[in-house]
Amino acid sequence: MSNLFKTGDMVCAKVNPTRPLVVRVFARGVYYCDVKNHPEEKEQVYFEREIMTFNKTA
Repeated sequence: MSNLFKTGDMVCAKVNPTRPLVVRVFARGVYYCDVKNHPEEKEQVYFEREIMTFNKTA
């Protein structure tokens, strides 16, 4: 299975485009992401269709 985003890419959830996430790993068809600059927060898990490239101006 090919993935659109790579480890370390900055993405955001389509439902919350102002919150930057960093892709930690892609496994079993889902992306495991950490909230950028907030390591104490829970890891976020998304399908590829639920995330997009983070745009700072959004």
